[in-house]
Parts: sequence; C-alpha cells; structure tokens
Amino acid sequence: MQSLSKENRSSVSEFILLGFSTESQVRMALFTFFLLLYLITLVGNGLIVALTYLDARLHTPMYFLLSTLSLVDVSYVSTTVPQMLVNLVYPRRTISWGACVAQMFIFLVLGIAECVLYAAMAYDRYIAICFPLRYTLLLSGPICVKMVTACCSIGIAGALIYTVFTMRLPYCGPYKINHFFCEVPAVLKLACADTSLNDRLDFILGFILLLVPLSCILASYICIFASILRIRSSQGRLKSFSTCASHITVVTMFYGPAMVMYMRPGSWYDPERDKKLALFYNVVSAFLNPIIYSLRNKRVKRAFLKVLGDRGTAPE
Repeated sequence: MQSLSKENRSSVSEFILLGFSTESQVRMALFTFFLLLYLITLVGNGLIVALTYLDARLHTPMYFLLSTLSLVDVSYVSTTVPQMLVNLVYPRRTISWGACVAQMFIFLVLGIAECVLYAAMAYDRYIAICFPLRYTLLLSGPICVKMVTACCSIGIAGALIYTVFTMRLPYCGPYKINHFFCEVPAVLKLACADTSLNDRLDFILGFILLLVPLSCILASYICIFASILRIRSSQGRLKSFSTCASHITVVTMFYGPAMVMYMRPGSWYDPERDKKLALFYNVVSAFLNPIIYSLRNKRVKRAFLKVLGDRGTAPE
C-alpha cells in the first residue's frame, strides 16, 4: 500500500475542481450568494455556541449537544466553502493531491461525527420525555462529554477507512473532479482501476454510519411518541412534541441527501445532482440549523435578549 501511495503522489500532483458554471457573471453571482450564506452560517452557529457558554440557564445536556452541533457545522462548511469561493474567483481551480486528501478526510470526520451526534441528540430527547425525573442522572456532564468523544472517534475511524481506500487507487488522468470539493464519489470516478470493492465498502460503511444511527433515532422517537400519546393534557402533548420537531426537521434534511450520496451504486453517479445534494447536506443544513433551533426555542431567544442587554419578558 505504501508503494502504491508513493506512486500516486508522484503521478498525481494536483486535481482540477470543475465546480459550477464557467461563465464569469454566473460565477460572481454564485460567489456573492455563497459568501453571504457562509457568513450567516458562521454568525448563526457561533451565536448558539456563545449563548450556550454565556447563559447559565443553557448549561444543560440538550444545549451542550446543540452547541457541539453548531461547532461541527461551522467546521463542516469551513472545510469546503472557502475553497469553493476561491475557485469561483480564480479560474485555475486547482487543489494539490495532499490538500485534496486532507479536505476529504476532514469533511468525512465531521460528517460522520454529525450523523452520530444526531443520534445522541435523539437519545437526549428520549430521556427528557420518557424519564424526566432521571434526566440529570442519566445525562450528566461527564456522560455528555463521553458521547461527544465517541462521535468524534467514530468519525475519525470511518473517515480514515473511506480516505485510505479511495486514495490508494491509481489515478491516471484526466484529473478533473466534477465537483466543488474532493468528495469520495466524485474522486472515485477518476480512478483508472476497478472500483467495485469501493462501491461495496461504501455501502457497508453507509449502512453502519448512516442507517445504524438513523435506526437509533427512529427507535427513540417511537418511544417518545408513545410516551407523548399517554399524556392526558393536549397542551402537554403539544409542548412535548414541539421540543422534538426541530430535531426531526434537521435529521430529515441531513440524512436524506447523505444516504442518496453514499449508499447508491456507482453506476447511478450524476455529477450535477451530486453537487446539489452536497450543497444541501453540507451548506444549507448548516445554515438552517441555528434558524430552526433558535426560532422554535424560547430559552435561546431569551438568552439572546439578555446578551443584548434587554432582559425582556420572553416567557420560559
């Protein structure tokens, strides 16, 4: 494997990211749009992290996991969007072999960690609704830290397997990646070798890293809904359901496109569709997460007003 890696490095020094349109006016319009989207994403997610740190009322497992998700989202979009913005301005649009490997690995680490983190957040809602009296015992601070550590560890392990098995293949040109970053399916299309092993591996990893966490999320919500239906008060049922609605929304936005991308056969590859899917689960979901959570969350609104110096009357 080492000799093959050395051969790849000597024969492939850089890739060309084709990205989006080649027309200058379209590129500048896309640059302005994605730059604005990126800045709003940084501000929105950064605000959630700051509010969670500054407001003692948000020092709970739910908001700890939410702030962790915001940190992951900021890192996630920062792995791909700056490179995309540069390529929209400069026509050369190249990325070195080493930078491509690093981008692929970091993107996968954060993406897989986010998959598992959504399962941890579903477990948090399950404990909060089904076992409210034992919530602080079952989800103490050290347990939350261990859950986040496990998410990162699984992300690193999964990303290492994906990256090694992708970049070990020979690439003999042309080195044009029809994507806006080095994502596994797009890079594999350039390999001048049989990629059937990679297709099988991607499906197996997709099953473990996508379907297993999603199954845990679904199991949690089956128990949650069963518990909600036992609540006699309609107001109580509505309040319990509203605490889960935000999480269900972001899980749907993230898992749907990711499963299509990483669990379909290689023959179904469509570069234009894949770029749109990647934009959705990478850029759009990170942009919408703080909006979805903050607009439906009175505690976050109240913390924001407090930071602005308005201690207002937003209800708990």
